[in-house]
This record gives sequence, structure tokens and C-alpha cells, in this order.
Amino acid sequence: SARRLLQQEPGGAAAAGPELQGNAPGAKMVTASKATVPTIGDQASAMQLSQCAKNLASALAELRTASQKAQEACGPLEIDNALSMVRDLEKDMKEAKVSAEEGKLKPLPGETLEKCCQDLGTSTKAVSSAIAQLLSEATQGNENYTGMAARDVAQALKSLASAARGVAATTDDAAARGAMLDCAGDVMDKSGNLIEETKRAIAKPGDAESQQRLAQVAKAVSQALNRCVNCLPGQRDVDNAIRTVGEASKALLADSFPSSGRSFQEVQSQLNEVAAGLNQSANEVVQASRGTTQDLARATSKFGQDFSNFLEAGVDMAGTSQSKEDQTQVVSNLKTISMSSSKLLLAAKALSTDPSSPNLKNQLAAAARAVTDSINQLITMCTQQAPGQKECDNALRELESVRGMLENPTEAVSELSYFDCIDSVMENSKILGESMAGISHNAKNSNLPEFGDSVSSGSKALCGLTEAAAQGAYLVGVSDPNSSAGQKGLVDPAQFARANQSIQMACQNLVDPACTQSQVLSAATIVAKHTSALCNACRLASSKTPNAVAKRQFVQSAKEVANTTANLVKSIKALDGAFNQENREKCRAATGPLIEAVDNLTAFASNPEFASIPAQISPEGRAAMEPIVVAAKTMLESSTGLIQTARSLAVNPKDPPKWSVLAGHSRTVSDSIKKLITNMREKAPGQRECDDAIEVLNGCIREVDQASLAAISQQLTPREDISMETLHEQMAASVHEISNLIDPVAVAARSEASQLGHKVSQMASYFEPLIMAAIGAASKILSSQQQMAVLDQTKTLTESALQMLYTAKEAGGNPKAAHMQEALEESVQMMKEAVDDLGATLAEAASAAGAVGGMVDSINDAINKMEDAHTLEPEGTFVDYQTTMVKTAKAIAVTVQEMVTKSNTNPDDLGGLANQLTNEFGNLADEAKYAAVTAENDEIGSHIKKQVGELGFSCTGLVTKAGALQCSPNDSFTKKELIESARKVSEKVSHVLASLQAGNRGTQACITAASAVSGIIADLDTTIMFATAGTLNRENAETFADHRECILKTAKALVEDTKLLVSGAGASQEKLAQAAQSSVTTITKLADVVKLGAASLGAEDPETQVVLINAVKDVAKALGNLISATKAAAGKPHDDPSMLQLKNSAKVMVTNVTSLLKTVKAVEDEATKGTRALEATIEHIKQELAVFSSSEPPAKTTTPEEFIRMTKGITMATAKAVAAGNSCRQEDIIATANLSRRAIADMLHSCKEAAYHPEVNRDVQMRALRYGNECATGYLGLLEHVLVIIQKPTHDLKQQLANYSKRVAGSVTELIQAAEAMKGTEWVDPEDPTVIAENELLGAAAAIEAAAKKLEQLRPRTKPKEADESLNFEEQILEAAKSIAAATSALVKAASAAQRELVAQGKVGAIPANAVDDGQWSQGLISAARMVAAATNNLCEAANSAVQGHASEEKLISSAKQVAASTAQLLVACKVKADQDSQTMKRLQAAGNAVKRASDNLVKAAQKAAFDAQDDQAVVVKSKMVGGIAQIIAAQEEMLRKERELDEARKKLAMIRQQQYKFLPSELREDSQEQ
Repeated sequence: SARRLLQQEPGGAAAAGPELQGNAPGAKMVTASKATVPTIGDQASAMQLSQCAKNLASALAELRTASQKAQEACGPLEIDNALSMVRDLEKDMKEAKVSAEEGKLKPLPGETLEKCCQDLGTSTKAVSSAIAQLLSEATQGNENYTGMAARDVAQALKSLASAARGVAATTDDAAARGAMLDCAGDVMDKSGNLIEETKRAIAKPGDAESQQRLAQVAKAVSQALNRCVNCLPGQRDVDNAIRTVGEASKALLADSFPSSGRSFQEVQSQLNEVAAGLNQSANEVVQASRGTTQDLARATSKFGQDFSNFLEAGVDMAGTSQSKEDQTQVVSNLKTISMSSSKLLLAAKALSTDPSSPNLKNQLAAAARAVTDSINQLITMCTQQAPGQKECDNALRELESVRGMLENPTEAVSELSYFDCIDSVMENSKILGESMAGISHNAKNSNLPEFGDSVSSGSKALCGLTEAAAQGAYLVGVSDPNSSAGQKGLVDPAQFARANQSIQMACQNLVDPACTQSQVLSAATIVAKHTSALCNACRLASSKTPNAVAKRQFVQSAKEVANTTANLVKSIKALDGAFNQENREKCRAATGPLIEAVDNLTAFASNPEFASIPAQISPEGRAAMEPIVVAAKTMLESSTGLIQTARSLAVNPKDPPKWSVLAGHSRTVSDSIKKLITNMREKAPGQRECDDAIEVLNGCIREVDQASLAAISQQLTPREDISMETLHEQMAASVHEISNLIDPVAVAARSEASQLGHKVSQMASYFEPLIMAAIGAASKILSSQQQMAVLDQTKTLTESALQMLYTAKEAGGNPKAAHMQEALEESVQMMKEAVDDLGATLAEAASAAGAVGGMVDSINDAINKMEDAHTLEPEGTFVDYQTTMVKTAKAIAVTVQEMVTKSNTNPDDLGGLANQLTNEFGNLADEAKYAAVTAENDEIGSHIKKQVGELGFSCTGLVTKAGALQCSPNDSFTKKELIESARKVSEKVSHVLASLQAGNRGTQACITAASAVSGIIADLDTTIMFATAGTLNRENAETFADHRECILKTAKALVEDTKLLVSGAGASQEKLAQAAQSSVTTITKLADVVKLGAASLGAEDPETQVVLINAVKDVAKALGNLISATKAAAGKPHDDPSMLQLKNSAKVMVTNVTSLLKTVKAVEDEATKGTRALEATIEHIKQELAVFSSSEPPAKTTTPEEFIRMTKGITMATAKAVAAGNSCRQEDIIATANLSRRAIADMLHSCKEAAYHPEVNRDVQMRALRYGNECATGYLGLLEHVLVIIQKPTHDLKQQLANYSKRVAGSVTELIQAAEAMKGTEWVDPEDPTVIAENELLGAAAAIEAAAKKLEQLRPRTKPKEADESLNFEEQILEAAKSIAAATSALVKAASAAQRELVAQGKVGAIPANAVDDGQWSQGLISAARMVAAATNNLCEAANSAVQGHASEEKLISSAKQVAASTAQLLVACKVKADQDSQTMKRLQAAGNAVKRASDNLVKAAQKAAFDAQDDQAVVVKSKMVGGIAQIIAAQEEMLRKERELDEARKKLAMIRQQQYKFLPSELREDSQEQ
């Protein structure tokens, strides 16, 4: 399992960030080990592996921190270090040369010629790539990144030197050995010069001369590298063959081709013969490139020879051609063949240095096919055989060239998915069927042109079939769980090489003097197409690579290519406009930089680090492929026979034996294709694995069921061989791995058939360990309820996984199976929910037991995920992530403080808090990934990640200490350590906040400012409450005039701050920060001076005080919104929607400040202050309406009852407004203004909150929002009308007030109906007595349960050992009190059920018709329920006091009697209306009896205890006479005092009963007298 996981992880050491190379394989090792732990049966091994993985993870974390610090300290020394390393390598090469000459150079263990040659090829590419990177960084003048690039060059050269030494040591030829070491030494020398030159260039950034020198030195290095590669055995032979092809092709440049004097037939048959030979050689080169270097040498030499022979025959054919036109065409075809032959040899050369590259193998096969195609073209043109013969020959050559695909299909042949392969086979088999029918039909009737067409289309179909079969077989092999699929590289070097070649050819055409205008434009199109493809590939690669240096390099290279292309296009446009020599020269000059940029990019992209990893197909995988490959081979062989037979039949159709052979071949082809299709259908990847996994899961479900049955019958024997903590860890590890595999299985089932088997097998392998651990854990749990919970949740998870496997099998990785996608999505969702449920249960159990291993792992996982996040597509901006991170970081700080508090008071709570801290850190790390990607520059991003990482390590320390303290709460040393860890975490939190601030100081200041403003608003709300209550008093004898000036001045200053804020959104972060801070200072001052001003008005005028404070509160609210809008708009372009929002917020702000100024001026003017208050209220309502109408959902939701309660205020406010309109008194108007503001704002808030409740459907939501809007608009109309009346009171206007108030009343009615609709059939009136009764009953039940819980926690106090009875008494009290609490709780719940039943039966109206009667009944029920709750509470208090020795037994007895009495009253209240025979009533009666019984028991226990205690009281009688008399008098006095107190207590009780009696409903009075 671990091996498989490691194989499947892409990337290697170099994939990590620059300072962490070598850390990535470690992290992969940890992940793989953790994933393997659950699957190991042996406990000791599993624990050891788990522990080792943890140790490795923490060591890696420390290494990461240390290497980051080292990088900060040693960054500038990188270049010098790289240089000294390269010079040392140069010395090593010289020493190796001396050893070789003395015959002492020996290969190291494990070195073979093949391996060393391969290493040399790979390291050459790595060196080229690193040099391209170095040049790019040096050009930009970034010292830090140049240092890293220099280090990469030195590392790559080290590998090259080692490989070169190996090749020399394993080569027998002394000359070759010397040449290899000389060339390697030369590479080292030139590379040293390059690094020295780079160092100089960095010192003088932008200096043209040093850049030029740098380019020259780099060229020298790349030439030395080429020489080095050419020294490899096998390479020389390929080079010779390439040279042979080049030399032979020179014959094609001649002006005339003399005839050789041979007849056309002779030349034609010779050409056919050598064509077959060349075709054969090309296929041999493909085969040999997979073998040894000797094989390749032989095959290429033969190819060179055959090519020379072929070209000779071709030139002969050109000479024999009749017309000039034919001759030109022959020569042009020969040139094509020459070019494709060169490409074939180059591909063979590249592959021999890097045999494991899948891209190169495919390129080589494609090159061989290109040779075949170009030969076929020439033959078709040149030969004059009977029609149909050429087509047959071409077809046979094509089949020969695709045969190699089936030899060893271990590489992907194309991009087709498995189901595309099946479709392709079906399609091509149809075409082939038609072609075969056409071949026999046309041969029979001698329709030779049609016969030729049928052969050609049949051949194409066969090639398509072979390709699809090879790709399908590869996918079947790879999908076997023991195989590992090839990994796609970061870039496709072949694509880069192709683009490079096309761009170079297009540039050559551009500068060719014979080039016409249309050719120039077509060349420009080719350049543009390929450069844009390169730039896109770079963009993709930079987003995927985790290596920061490579990321930069890809972006930089893409920029260079784009810029040089833009320059070239500009010069091409000029040339197109004026087609002259000068412009042509400019065009030629512009091609140079482009070719250079593309060359550099191609060199960089050829780095082996970015290459693909080939697939490793297991023997099982090969066996699975076999049937498909065999069927395809049979089809090819029979097809070849069929075409050969058809070829002779076309010439001689009257040959009966041949016809029967043809029929036989045709039958075999059909059968083999049928077999191919059947095999492909049966072998669909992943199906077998899905079946196996389904079987495993079914077995698991059976095991859980058996365990559940055993648990129910108490026969689940506990596992003794393992601790509970280990079982929990095993379960958690399995659940974690299963949850990680849900999405990969889903993705594979949707569209990646080849991955389905792997992922499904992996997932199934975790279920058996999960089930074992779950049953083990359940066997150790004592509570049967918890046992069943664990087993049930495990079973649910297994069942949801089974469901998912069924749908995955059905979907099978076929993207076209659209009908399965929805079912798959659903099963994925179900499984995720099941995993979350079980995970939460486990986390809870772990935190309760103080087991923190899982939490530490979660924190480490979060850190690793954050570090490895390189392919992210952030949805928000930096500001969004910054805001959330600040909130989360503060939440962490609060949790940490709480942990410190609990460590002293209640260590048992530490587990839960540690779990909370883990979750909060997980959220923080998740946001940090995106914040780092969206930060202004890489430096800030990496700084944020670094600080969050360090915070994570501190959190693991704190969580570990919390677990330790929970296990030993009294260990003072651990407590100290925990406090120290907490201090560290708090410190790291401040570092995280600081790093976020550095990222965007301005937006950070906005976040802080918004938080400060919300504090000011809350403070003003409190002040309004004081003012409304009439307690906001003036200090001394001050007047409002003392404060007016100060208020006006501060308000004007705030307007200036507003302007700064708005302009700050587009300015620098620094200015934005200043503006935000300044505005908060000003609003704080303004709020303070307005509060003082309001107080100076005096408590006798509260309404005016409220008007004034409301005005400043509106300003504060507007400022809060403005700050949020500024934060959102910071750094955005002018046409961004957030800018529009900012302008609107600024307008509202100015309006509100103006409104405040007007209010301040009108406050002391008795004639206008009411009018002013009303104007301010109208403006406020308009702003509230704007917020209400926006599409943004509210922060919280509320219930429809709350909403209805809020509408009541509007009715009151309307009445008040009409009255104020009629009276026109300023005091009434001010009161109306204040009341209206509050009523409408509350209604709008609660309307929106209720409408957005998740249970409210869309139609009802729209309806509620519409009527909410209408109601507020109607009310606005009413207030505006009142405003008109005040200014000009007439009788007519006052008459119209009624219409306005009716409109508002209508809207309120509609609103209430909308609220009813929200509630659905369950709707209740919150004022309805029956509802209040029910709520009270439920409330009473809750109160009783809380009291019972309190009793649960009590323990009898420890005191000196006395008689057993007294200890027993305290136990008795507690037990009895507990049983009473439980019984009353049951009673009140039963009463609640009875009450619901009455409503359902209609005995009590849901909305009462006989409101008086029912209301009275409900009141009785409510008071009875309250009394039960109160009495039970008293009882618990008394029991508590009695146990602790603070209260008497009498108090306990009276409390118990009170419970009994109030219970009786509750029963009576319920009986009044109930049906005596109903089931609920019986339950209620039973519950009542239980309470009575429990109370009696307590009374008995307490009385017995009191009685025993009295017996024990020994009276000491004094012996002296006087003393004796005094004692008697004291006793009598005490008796009289007690009698008097008893009388008084009786009177008091009677009075209380009389008072309560007044409130009881009539039907209860007689009953209660009987009590």
C-alpha cells in the first residue's frame, strides 16, 4: 500500500520550494506511512510505524523551519558556493582523466554503461534547463533567485560529472573514454565561466555589454554539452547516419537530373524494392531504440545505407520522368522523405539518451509512420502499375508500421480514454466491414479504381483499430491495482520542440528573399499560433509547479516570447504595408530575439524534473491486457493476408482457390474484431476491482450486524489485547484515509476509468481495519447506547460506501454515462456526511479522553496542505481572505485564553477546547493558502505562510500539553508548561496578524476601524436606553450651547476624513491606513461630544435627547458602511462595481452628517425641533429601506413569531403619528419620530430575517419582502404627510390622515398573513394563551432538567466518620431529590403533550373563540407549570444546602411538600378540559403519581433522619438548683417563642394562598380547597 502511494505521488525532491528540496519526499513518506498504518494487522508493527511517521513529521517540521532561517541568512552566498562547487568538479574530471590514462578508473558499484548513458542524457537536459533559468534571473537582476538558479546549475553539473565518469569507467574504447572526460571537463570549465559572468552581471543590472557576454558564455556551455552527449556510444553512429542522410540529400539540390538509361519498369521495380527496404529499416530503428546502444548503432547504420540506396533510386526515377512538372514533384517528395528520415534519426538519438521518456517513444513511432507515409506518397506518384496495386502496397506498408504498437503497449499511444477507445473500435470496425465487402465486390467485377479506394479506407480503419486497441490494452494494464499509471509531466517537451521547429521554419520563410506577401502573412499566422500555445503551456505549468524558481522562470519565459512575438508582428505589419528591402531587413532582425527566446524556453522545458513518469505495468496487468492484444494481432495478420490475396485477385479475378483464401481471411478478421470488442467490454478497467470491493464491504456490514446483535444481548466480549486509545486512533486513521479517497473515487468514476480500480481497491482496504477497530472499541464501551452509536455510525458509513461503489461501477469512468452522474453525486454527498458524522463522534470521544494524537495530526496536515498548495484558483481577493484570517486568528487567541483559565478551574474541558483550537487553526491554514496566492507579491505570501506554519507548530505543543494536563489534572509542572505554550501561541497569533498587516496595511486598518465603529454604535444604543428611561442627567449646570460648537467642528472634521477615505481606496495602502485611523478617532470624539450635549439637555426632555443621539448613531452606521465599502474597493479599477458602492456609501455619509448638523442647530429651537426630528426619521427610514431592498441576505435569521411581534409596534406608532398630525404639538412629533424610527427599523430587520429563514420557500419570501417594502413605504407617506401638516395645518389635510393610516393598517394585515404563510399549517399567535401555556410548560421542563443536572453533580460532603445512618441520609436525600426532579420533568412534558392533544381535539381553540374562558384556563395551567418548576428548583436548592450542612431537614420537607402540592394543582388544571380516558391523560396521571411518590419518599427519609437526630440529642441537666430553674425557664421561653412563630407562619401561608386564589380560574377553586 505504501509503495503504491509513493509511486502515485507526482513530483520529486525538486518539486518542493527552493529551500525545502528534499523535504517533499519526506512529506510523501509520512503521508504514505500514515495511510499504511490502518492496513497492518500486527499491532506492534502498526504502532511502531505510526510513531516513526509522527517522529519523521516533527523532524521535517523542524528542518523546514531551520532551512527557512538558513535561507534568510545564507541567501547571498549561493553564487559563490555554486562557483566553488563547479571548480571542484572540474578538478575531479581532470583527476579522473589521469586515473583513466593510468588504467585505474573503475566503475562504481551498480554502474553499467546503459545506466550511465541514460544518466548522462538526463543530466544534460537538467543542466540546459538550469542554465536557461540562470540567464533569465541574471537578466532581471534578482540576486536571491539568481543564487538559487546558480545552485541548481551546480547540482545538475554534479550529476553530469558523476554520469560522465561512469560512462568513461564502463567504456572499453580508450579514445572514447578520454574524449568523454575531456568534454565533461570542458563543460565544467565553461559553466564556471558562466557563473563568474553571472556574478558580474548581477552587480551591474541592465548593462548591455555584460548581458551580451553572458549570452556568449552560455552558448559556449551549450556547445560543450552537445559535444559531451555526442561522445556517448551509439550517439556517434546515429550522428553518422544523420550525416549520411544529409550528404545523400544534397543530390536533390541539383538543377537537372539526367536519365540513367534504364527503362521505366526497371527503375520502378527497383524503387519499390528499396522503398520496402527503407520502410523495414525505419521499423527496425524504432525497435532498436528500446534495446541496447549496440542495437541502435546497427539499426541506424543500416537505415543510413538503405536511405542512400533509396535516394539513388529516387533520383533515377526523377531522371526517367517525362515532364519537368513530374520531375519537380518527385524531387519534392524525395525532400519530404529526407526530412522525415532526419526526424526519425533525431528522435532515435533523443530516446537513446532518455529511454524512459514516454513522449519520446511516441514521437519516434510517429516519425517512423511519417517515413512510411512519405514513401507511400512517392510510390503512388511514380509507379504505373495496374490500378489497385499501389493502394495494396501502401496499405501493407501502413499495417507494417502500426504493428509495433501491439508489441509492448506499456505507453499511452494517444489521449483517448477507455470508452473513446471502445467507440473508436466500433466506428472503425463498421468502416472496415464496408471496405472488406467493397474489396471483394469490386475485385470480382474488376472495378479497380473503386477497389483501390476500398483498400485505402480499409487500411485507415485497421490503423485506427490497432491504435484504439493498443491504447485500450495500455489502460487495462495500468488500471490493475498493482500497476502504477504513468504521470503526466508538468509540460510536454515534444509540444515545445514541435512549436520551436515550426517557429524556426516560419522565421526562415519570412527572411527568404523569394517569399511573397501572402507567404509572409501565412508565416506570421504560424508564428502567432505556436507562440500563443507556448505562452498558455507556460501559464499552466507555472500554476501547477510548487517550485518557486521554476514558477518565476515559466512566467518570465512566456513574457519574453510574448514580447519578442509582438515586436516581430509589428515589423511584419510594416512589411505588409510597404513590401521593401528595408522593412524585410527589420523583419529579419526581429526574428533573432524570438528564436533565441523560444530556444531558451525549450531548453528550460526539457528539464527532466518536468518530464513524465512512465507507467509500471504489473504481471497481473499484462495478463489482463493479453486477450485484447492477441485479438488485435490476429486481426492485423489476417488483414495483411486479406490485402495480399486481394492484390493478386485484382489482377486475376478468375482464380477460385484464391477466393476461398480471401473468404477465410475475411472471416478471421470479423471474428477477431468481435473478440476484440467483447474483450474490451469485459475488461473495462475497474469493474473487477469494484466487484471485489463490493464483496469486501458486504462482508464488513455482516460483521457489524453480528457485533450489534451481540451488543444488544450483552454478549460482546471486550478485547483485552489493545487499549481504547489505540482503537480510537486506528478508527480515526481509517476514517481519515477513507475521507481522502471519496473525491478521487468520484473523479475516477466520472471520467478516469484507468484510475477507478486503484482508488476503489485502496478505499476498500481501509474498511476491514475500520470495522475491526469499531467492534473492538464498542466491546470496551460500558454504555449500551454509546456502543450502538459507534456500531451504527460505522455501519452507515460502510453502507454509504457500498452505495457509492455500486454507482461508481455503473458509471465506470465513462464521461458519456450522463444518467449516472447525478446518482454518483448523491452517493458522494451521503458518504461525505457519514464520514463527517463518524469523524465528529471520534473527535469528541478523543477530546473527552484527552487523546490529542488525532488533533496534532490534523494540525500538521493543515500545515502540509498549506505548504503544498500550488494549483489554486482563488475566488476572492486578498482583502476577503485577510478579513477572515484576522477573525479566525482572534478566535484562536480567545480559545487559548480560555484554555489557560480552564487549566486552573476545570481541566476536563481542555479536550473540547483543544479540539476547537484544532478546527480554528485548520480554517486559518486553509485561508492562508489563498491569502498567499492573492498577496501583492511572493514575499508577503511566503511570509504569511511561514507565520501561520509557526503558529501551527506552537498549537501542536499547546494541544499536547492540554492532553497531558487532562490526564493528570494536579500536575503543577504540566500546568506551567501549558501556560508557557499558551503564551507562545498568543505571541505567534500576533505575528500572523502582523504579517497580514504587512500584506495590506490599509485594508487591515479598515478591518480594525470597522470593528471600532461597531463598538461605538453599541455604546450609543446603550445611551439611548438610558435616555429613554429618563436617567441621562446633565452634569453641573451646563447647557447645550457649551457643546454645540465642539459638535459642529468635529462633524466637519469627519466630512474631511470621509473625503480622504474615498480617495484612499484608489491610493496607496499607507494613505488608506491613515484615513481609516483618522476617521475612527474623529467618530469616537464626535460620539463623546454628542453624548455630553444630549446629557446637557436634561433628563426631563428624554425624546430630544434620543433624537440627538440617533442622529450621531446614523452617522456612525454610515461611516461603518463606508469603511467596509472602502476596504472592498481598495486597489480595484474605476469601473468595478465596488467603486459604485463606495460612491453611494459616501453620499449616504454626507447626508447623515448634514442631518446631524441640522439637528444640532434645531435642538434648542422649540418651534422646529420636532419638525427636524421628523425629517431625520424620514431620511433614516429611507436608508433602512435601501438596505432592506438590497439582495444581500441578513447576517442571521429569525422566526415568524418574532416578526409578528415586531409588527405590533407599527400599529402603535401609526396611532401616535395620526395623533401628532392632529395636535401639531412639537413634543408629540418628537415622540412620534423616535417611536417610528424604532418600529419601522425593527419591522424591516425582522421581516428580512424571517423571510430568509431556511425553511421559508421562495414565493413566501418574495411576498413577505414585498409587503414589508409596501408597509414601510406607506408609513413613510404617512410621516411625510404629517410633516406637511406641521408646516401648514389645514382641516382638509388632517382629514386625509385617516386614509394614510388605513393604507399602513392594510399593509400590516398583509404582512401578518405573509408571516402565517411562512409558518405554514403550524402557525400560532405568539399572544395566544394556549401557546404561552405550552411554551411555559416546555420552559418549566427545561428548568427542572437543569436543576436535576445540578443535583447530579452534587456529592455528599466529606466529614469525620460518624454513624453510617447519617451518611446514608445524605445519599438518600440526593437520590430522592434526583428522582423527584426526573419525575417532575416527565410530568411537565406529559402536561405539554396533554395540552397539545386538547388543541388538536378542538377543546381548546388554536386561536380561541371563547378567549376569556380558555384564556383563564390557560392561565391556570401556566401558573401551575411555573409553580412546579419553582418548587422543584427550591427542592434542589434545599437538598443541596442540606447535604452541605447549611439547611435544616424541615426546609427540605416543606420543599418536598410544596412540589407535591403544585403537582396536584397542575393535574387539576389539565383535568379541567381533558378526556379522562385518553392515553395522554393516563400518562399524565401516572407521571403525577410518580412525583407524589418520590416526594413522599423524600419526606419520609428526611423525617426519619430528623427524628433519629432528635433521639440522639442528649440533654445535660444541671445539678445545681438555681441553674436547674434557669434551664427550665429558658426551655419554656423557647417553647412559647416557637409557638408564636408557628402561628405567624400559618397566617403567612394562609395569606399567600388567598393571594394566589384570586388568580386561579373559577373551576379550580373548589378543587384546590379540597386539597
